Amino acid sequence: MPLHRLPVFIAALWWGGIAGMSFVAVPTIFATLGNPAIAGPVAARIFSLQCWAGMALGALLMLVLRRQRSSLPADASPQTVAALRGLLVTMALVAFAVLLAMLQECGVAQKIVSARATGGNLRVWHSLGTVLVLGQWLCASAVLWRLIGRAGRP
Repeated sequence: MPLHRLPVFIAALWWGGIAGMSFVAVPTIFATLGNPAIAGPVAARIFSLQCWAGMALGALLMLVLRRQRSSLPADASPQTVAALRGLLVTMALVAFAVLLAMLQECGVAQKIVSARATGGNLRVWHSLGTVLVLGQWLCASAVLWRLIGRAGRP
């Protein structure tokens, strides 16, 4: 596999993991098990693994993109400036998605557990968790789309 395609491969794994786990596996678990008290902890574990995988894949993607950035020519030609701008926007999307994953794993997931144990507002925390997962998926989608657009270029 040519190395210039590595970011596309990483982004595809990231996007596919979020899509598969969040939009297929978790709803299937709830539909199959039927009891939210049983399905909830399983879904929580899947979301936790998804967050950690997203953070790891995002960090790896940042390293690869940083290396691509450092290999750009040092001139200020319009092509170099456009390539640099594109890489920086892509890196910002990756960083934002990783931040969302961190917020979900280290903040919202804990609040869901706490709300379940204390009778707190579980609906609010589940809704916020859903927004964070959707945000990660949208960022990963945008990253993948941007990388596919330039995958044919070394």
